[in-house]
Order: sequence, then structure tokens, then C-alpha cells
Amino acid sequence: MALRWYSTVIDTHDPGALARWWAEAIDWQVVYEAEDEVVLIPGYITGEEEVLAMEWERIAPGLVFVRVPERKTGKNRLHLDLAPHTSQDRDAEIARLIDLGATRVDVGQDATASWTVLADPEGNEFCVLSSRDA
Repeated sequence: MALRWYSTVIDTHDPGALARWWAEAIDWQVVYEAEDEVVLIPGYITGEEEVLAMEWERIAPGLVFVRVPERKTGKNRLHLDLAPHTSQDRDAEIARLIDLGATRVDVGQDATASWTVLADPEGNEFCVLSSRDA
């Protein structure tokens, strides 16, 4: 039996605010919220019944935002890669994320890179890749 990737945990100074930012950025939904922890799941999941009906290994991982006292320092050692579908306008998606509060970040990427590095409102880097079909 293999383990299943269950969630990615993101340390944050303000779990509610950062989770809501990510929910808006990637069209996910809040399924649990407390003062020190907020959990997101994909927006296409319609409810607990749908999750319970899925095979264990096919359930998508969630994003969990947990409160920590310290602020982020330094470059991430792990980051999320986001990709628009080929039917979407990649530059418009990047502009939308910037309008939401993301910032462009230089982590040493080459000027000809096919991805764009951004940071969320707390400085966590992530990439927007070239458009994909799969």
C-alpha cells in the first residue's frame, strides 16, 4: 500500500487571510476554519459525500494554513506550480493574481524562463507555468 499525499501545510501569520487569498487565486473552497488553522479543498468538490464516494488514492490533497508566530524569511524550499489551461490567457491570469495581491519575484530565474515567479501576500513564492492541456 502506498501513502497518499494528503495535504500541503503552509505556515502563515494570518491563516484566515492567506487561505482566503489562495481560495480566490485558485478557485478552491474553505472547508474548515479556526483561529489557528484553515483548510482548503478544490472548488470542484461539491461536498463530503462526493469525497467519501471517491477511492482513497484519488482524493485530491488539500491546502492547510496554520498560524505561526514568525514571518517568512528567505526563499521557499518548496513551492507550488500553477498552470493555466491552453484555453486561458496566461498573461491575464498573472495580471489577475497581481491584482489580488501577488508580487513578481526574482529568485534567479533566467529571463527566457517559460514560467513566472510570483509571491503571495505573505511572500511565499509560487510559479505560473506555460499553458497546459494536461
